[in-house]
Amino acid sequence: MNKQDDRSLGGALAGIKVLDLTTLLPGPLATLYLAEAGADVLKIERPGGEDLRRYPPFFDGRSITFEILNRGKRFLELDLKSEAGLEEIRALVAQSDILVEQFRPGVMARLGLDYESLRDLNPGLIMCSISGYGQTGPRAFEAGHDINYMGLTGLLSLSHGAIDRPVLPPTQIADIGGGSFPAIMNILLALVQRSRTGQGTFIDIAMSDAMFTFAPFAFAEMAKRKSVPGSGEMLLTGASPRYGLYATGDDRLVAVGALEDKFWTSLCEAVALAPDLRDDQADPVATKAGLADCFRTRSSQEWQPILQAADCCATVVRDLRDALQDDHFIARGLFDGEIDLETGQSFATLPLPIAPDLRKGGCRDE
Repeated sequence: MNKQDDRSLGGALAGIKVLDLTTLLPGPLATLYLAEAGADVLKIERPGGEDLRRYPPFFDGRSITFEILNRGKRFLELDLKSEAGLEEIRALVAQSDILVEQFRPGVMARLGLDYESLRDLNPGLIMCSISGYGQTGPRAFEAGHDINYMGLTGLLSLSHGAIDRPVLPPTQIADIGGGSFPAIMNILLALVQRSRTGQGTFIDIAMSDAMFTFAPFAFAEMAKRKSVPGSGEMLLTGASPRYGLYATGDDRLVAVGALEDKFWTSLCEAVALAPDLRDDQADPVATKAGLADCFRTRSSQEWQPILQAADCCATVVRDLRDALQDDHFIARGLFDGEIDLETGQSFATLPLPIAPDLRKGGCRDE
């Protein structure tokens, strides 16, 4: 249980009841946001619990990932293949505001839990279905995971590294950016609409759909030159010396984002780039090579104060443990939340960017 959940203040979604029929990452993260904003989230699991409970790493016998994504929720195991389980879920639907599910398309209909059937029980119900390719279309029933959705929509083609050493994205862009966040936004929009009309709605979230939303610069390039950008060929994917990763003398990396001229000039001065290489439009490859040579002359510890003083949008890449110790993030209270286990042990939980006044237990005027 999150220590913050003990506080009695309600949050922006206080009084909203959510049925969570999701598993793994996309749906649970979406309903976690709702729970942190004060909604009463009841997670429905199959007998024995959902698969994520058995995913490592474990802490005191509990899946840390499951605990992080499902804090602040209530839990109920139901066998939806049984009539008793279906009767119970229907009774819960009649009293709920939102239902979020993540089954394969068609499963809810086979169970008699499709939106049309549930709307008869509760006209105000907002039902959100999260799937890879959506509820309709030729690919609706295809299996897939994050990397497939990014690959199929062209997003991976824009920056995957060398063909013989391809690089994976560092996070689940489709699961979170294509599943969790669109689900949250559409659910909140549906709540606003319901406040005006009194009617619920059905929301079809396809994780693959949103991958195109992550490629605005590629769309612009295609419109300009009528051709498809290749891997590393755009300003923000590796074509410009001003935006990229450079190795230091101690084999750490510096993230450079000196796009504007004032930042680029400051960076060139800070690293002492040769004057004849500072016009990065003349020979970008040569400029990038020269910049790489400059960064190799010092360790990351030596570069850090130099770059910070230059204020040139260049920072030493940290590992996650170092980032957790940063005074700035600590001062903003990002890591104040903890998950307590029954044994008395606890661990830090995942920060969520919800404004304090909107979350459960948030600030209120006296």
